[in-house]
Amino acid sequence: MSPSRGTLVAGAALTAAAAATIAVVVWPEGSGGGLAGQSGARTPSGSPAAPSPTRSYPLSTPPRTIPAVREHIAARGPGWRPGPAAGVVVAAGSGTLADEGQLLAQELKIHYRGSVPARAGDVELALTPGRGTSESYTLRTHDGRVTISGPDQAGVFYGTRTLKQSVRADGSMPEGEVRDRPDRPQRGLNLDIARKYYSVAWIEDRLREMADLKLNQLGLHFSDDQAFRIQSDTHPEVVSPEHLTKAEVRQILGLADRLHIQVVPEIDSPGHLGAVLRAHPDLQLRNVSGVRSPGSLDISNPGAAKLIDELLGEFTELFGGRYWHLGADEYLALMARDPAASYPQLQRAAQQKYGPQAGIKDLATGWLNDRAAVVRPHGKQPKAWNDGFFRDGVVHADKDIEVEYWTGKEYGARPPEEYLREGRRVVNLNDEFLYYVLGQPNNFVYPTGKRIYEQWTPLVLRGTRPVPARYSGQILGGRFAVWGDLPQAQTAAQVAQGIRLPLRATAQKLWDPGRPTLSWDRFRALAARIDKTG
Repeated sequence: MSPSRGTLVAGAALTAAAAATIAVVVWPEGSGGGLAGQSGARTPSGSPAAPSPTRSYPLSTPPRTIPAVREHIAARGPGWRPGPAAGVVVAAGSGTLADEGQLLAQELKIHYRGSVPARAGDVELALTPGRGTSESYTLRTHDGRVTISGPDQAGVFYGTRTLKQSVRADGSMPEGEVRDRPDRPQRGLNLDIARKYYSVAWIEDRLREMADLKLNQLGLHFSDDQAFRIQSDTHPEVVSPEHLTKAEVRQILGLADRLHIQVVPEIDSPGHLGAVLRAHPDLQLRNVSGVRSPGSLDISNPGAAKLIDELLGEFTELFGGRYWHLGADEYLALMARDPAASYPQLQRAAQQKYGPQAGIKDLATGWLNDRAAVVRPHGKQPKAWNDGFFRDGVVHADKDIEVEYWTGKEYGARPPEEYLREGRRVVNLNDEFLYYVLGQPNNFVYPTGKRIYEQWTPLVLRGTRPVPARYSGQILGGRFAVWGDLPQAQTAAQVAQGIRLPLRATAQKLWDPGRPTLSWDRFRALAARIDKTG
């Protein structure tokens, strides 16, 4: 983890004019849905380019978007532009797409007409269950209409992002058909709001930015040594003065849900708990000399589990999503030269619970498993940082806990291949490429979009060397991470600007990790063109 160790809101106004339509198209059986390396225009196999409306038009080129579409079937025709008579409609039986349709209409400055038959110039949204992944979509532009379809709402929503970005970049959507899907299921931004407070409006702006980039996860690290940033009813004494109310959190979650973004909350334990321990000093870990261990919970004390489990129970109810991050990194007791001698109470507790061969790392692993058992009944998939998974112990971390790989530098951290050989599923937060640490402490430097774009892929979990491709299926995706170690080093506005291009590069490589078609300079120019009209 850290190295120091509501409503849909309208997009930009567009002034172009013409009609639009989004309709559902099902991918042909065996089409492949646009595999990596298939970017670019092509004509349908065995058939001439469609003359829509006449062969006097040149073959179209792929829409210019970030991330780039995986596959575009070229055709002849004028494409589609938004105009005063254009409208967004929802196909019969697809009424759940009303939010997506209303947002798109607002962004493109055209009419939303609801569940009515499409007419010339319309954009029609439709659900076509049964084929493709939930985030896949097909977008067809033909005879002055646009049709966007997919098996689930998320895919159709991403199709609307493609249309929006193409119009922003070039004023139109090219003729032809886009078949698109992400390479990885988890794609996102990790945000440390514990060390640095961010307003609701700032977080919502990041959610809208993420949605346009087809990112689907916001990690929210809201408890650390510096602060506990969300209102608590079970333990109000741990909450910092500057915090988000539960009403504000629900507002953020509501917008995230409508933008098809999962929020991944994190209460880190048994380390990084300084804010909680200021209110509960009796639970703070002390060494054999009585010296307090900063931010560390004494997990041999039964009161420690009671406190954390009460917080987990409360906040798993507030956050209704699929995932929960348990932290588990940088427990200082394990960083001592001789942990058992420095913290004999932890060693005794480990042996009492797990037998004479057990040690403190087994007690820490048992703590992780016990906390995972708390969140699972709330429907949560548990996650933890990679340096909270230890080798050669009596106790082993539960296999279903997803490994969030960030470092090979901390105690307990191992090469990524070790986790993969164990069959574990991994999410990439490589601190070499994806860590934006305010103030750049501990030899960290602000990552650049160019370096991510040209050198990083989901297989590059540690340093700059990719793991073998045979492990690709176990790597679920990645998140670009912002950490507030020196919170005053940048304003919130500077953070937003500083992560703009790195986040776009990350989105591109998570959607399609292959070698990008555009050079970095052309990618950066496209990002500027899309953003300045937004």
